[in-house]
Amino acid sequence: MSSKNNRILYVGATDDIKRRTFEHKTKKYKTSFSSKYNVDWLVYYEVVKGTWEEAHKREKQLKKWNRAWKMRLIQEVNQDWLDLSQGWNLDIYKD
Repeated sequence: MSSKNNRILYVGATDDIKRRTFEHKTKKYKTSFSSKYNVDWLVYYEVVKGTWEEAHKREKQLKKWNRAWKMRLIQEVNQDWLDLSQGWNLDIYKD
């Protein structure tokens, strides 16, 4: 995830990307890092086949990467840094 101006990058793992994206966009967790820095654009994601442990291992690996490596990874699939969740029906997650 990224802030709209691409200054802040956030790496996380989830078993429901649409729900988690909705939580970022609505700032469900008011005191979280992503809420504090307005990180609510989905600019990159990977589907990890296998177990939760494998997904968590990949998350930890990406978190250790420097900013330039993360930006290059994003730009390989999303050159214009578009919000990839545009068009998703996230309203189904409203309480």
